[in-house]
Amino acid sequence: MSMVGQFADRREAGRQLAAALERFRSTAAVVLGLPRGGVPVAYEIATALELPLDVYIVRKLGVPGHRELAMGAIASGGTKVIDDELIQELGIPEAAIAAVIAEEARELAARERLFATADRIPLEGRTVILVDDGLATGSTMRAAVRAVRQQQPARVVVAVPVGAPSTCKALEQEADEVVCLQTPEPFSAVGLWYRRFDQTPDDEVRALLAAAHRRHLRPH
Repeated sequence: MSMVGQFADRREAGRQLAAALERFRSTAAVVLGLPRGGVPVAYEIATALELPLDVYIVRKLGVPGHRELAMGAIASGGTKVIDDELIQELGIPEAAIAAVIAEEARELAARERLFATADRIPLEGRTVILVDDGLATGSTMRAAVRAVRQQQPARVVVAVPVGAPSTCKALEQEADEVVCLQTPEPFSAVGLWYRRFDQTPDDEVRALLAAAHRRHLRPH
């Protein structure tokens, strides 16, 4: 059964989201897709608005034994965000934190090698548009916003095709602006709001990044 408000796939969702971000066309903004599912969405936005595209890799630091609960995050560019309050509240020992950081740092480095682009786009002083294919709990996006902030951008905009209403609302406390095209209630899961929601292969991410890089190098 087709659900009201479903997107055909991530690419169509990206095109619809681009229309809501039209004011950023040909500005100094940069589009960052959270791999893997956020990259096809971000690619369509960057293409439609003639903006540069890059990936922003975030690894959530999960609480030992409760990995879905984030005690912080590490991100591209060596950025680290730690929730000292939560760590103190749960009494998580330093050795356990260090072990999680080491594990996620290895995964981050592997993904950075996998998705490496020719040039990292500097974020300082620019509007950064962080894109994913949807927001459920929002913990990864929240970590991405906090990590990007440490690189001194002018503004941070979160842009997603669909998100849980409470999550989109909560992110307004973190980002300068949140654009959620759809906030259905009940929400359940991101994949329900797409007719096609296959896993995005690594090869597709690399191909989209390469195509975006070539397009941006071409003289206008």
